[in-house]
Amino acid sequence: MTSILTNSSAMAALSTLRSISSDMETTQGRISSGLKVGTAADNSAYWSIATTMKSDNKALSTVQDALGLGAAKTDTAYTGLNAAIDVVSEIKAKLVAAREPGVDKLKINKELTELKNQLVSTAQSASFSGENWLYNDSTAALGTKEMVGSFTRDASGNVAVGVLKFDASTSVLIDTKDATKGQLTKDISVTQPSGATTAAATYRLVSAGGTGATGTVIELTATTSDDNIEGMISAVDKMLTNLTDSAATLGATNKRIGMQDDFMADLMDVIDKGVGRLVDADMNEESTRLKALQTQQQLGIQALSIANSDSQNILSLFR
Repeated sequence: MTSILTNSSAMAALSTLRSISSDMETTQGRISSGLKVGTAADNSAYWSIATTMKSDNKALSTVQDALGLGAAKTDTAYTGLNAAIDVVSEIKAKLVAAREPGVDKLKINKELTELKNQLVSTAQSASFSGENWLYNDSTAALGTKEMVGSFTRDASGNVAVGVLKFDASTSVLIDTKDATKGQLTKDISVTQPSGATTAAATYRLVSAGGTGATGTVIELTATTSDDNIEGMISAVDKMLTNLTDSAATLGATNKRIGMQDDFMADLMDVIDKGVGRLVDADMNEESTRLKALQTQQQLGIQALSIANSDSQNILSLFR
């Protein structure tokens, strides 16, 4: 039936054209944004996952910044500790030289004094962002230092922040309040020669004030005995062992921070890649689809034009 009131062909062509225009709008949006899931309306499940993972990636970026700060602190402390080991080794060598008969011990003591001043200066300078793990002038012990090291989300969606820990009390060289807490200010007990036998003795390298240490400060006078010098050498050697252990622990912590930093960078890349697979648009596919829709749109317009012209053809019947 042919009707001038209801043009079924035109209605069908118009409906198809509207559908094509809607698809073109969607495709053009994907091309302009680069996303096939840009809003929750596109795919609520994928959008939710992607939004959560993007948020987690921002948290991981902050963790990476915190790891950088932690690495700077451990690097600073390690550099100072390593420099202190070199100075203490030099002090040990000077004491060995003082054991040589006929040596001017007072001149060697002047060198020891300057080396000990260098140790204090090194410890005071090893500070980063207001934290110094080698020098303590507070009544409170340094204790364990925590550095943000990870951000995790479990299967239930619960999040947690992990920390890396370092016991800074093991790296303190100088403590001006409690001398027993400093590697160079605390008493070191040794056994030294005493004539034909041996005797116990207690030494400390640096006197920086504070309480708790009562050992003899390592320094030389013209009358310092060879037995006492050998005791000082033994004490300095024990200090070196303690400093080496502390530096090894600090170095291991620094290595762990570096490895965690590398892992965080890789993890962020993997998460970005995973999110991209969920929400990124395939530009090759979308460009091909756009070409096809443009062709369909042109054909739809022509079909609508043909359908609209059918009503005009009815006029020829009344001529």
